[in-house]
Amino acid sequence: MSHDHNPQTKLVTMANQIAKFMESKPHAEGVAGLASHINDFWEPRMRRHLFDLLDQGGAGLRPLVIEAAAQIRRPAAA
Repeated sequence: MSHDHNPQTKLVTMANQIAKFMESKPHAEGVAGLASHINDFWEPRMRRHLFDLLDQGGAGLRPLVIEAAAQIRRPAAA
């Protein structure tokens, strides 16, 4: 794994790792599972950064992450 300490790069990597695992499940279950995992385990600051990436086009994110975004709770603005 790279030693890139850029927080956005790390979030993309983390989201994509979860997505890759969830892609082994039936599609709807994978989308829901990915959103549920992020909602349950990512703190609001992390989800805020994820939505910043998504709002900028989601570069580098797997399609499942982009699709699951509709089910991820968007935190209030900081």
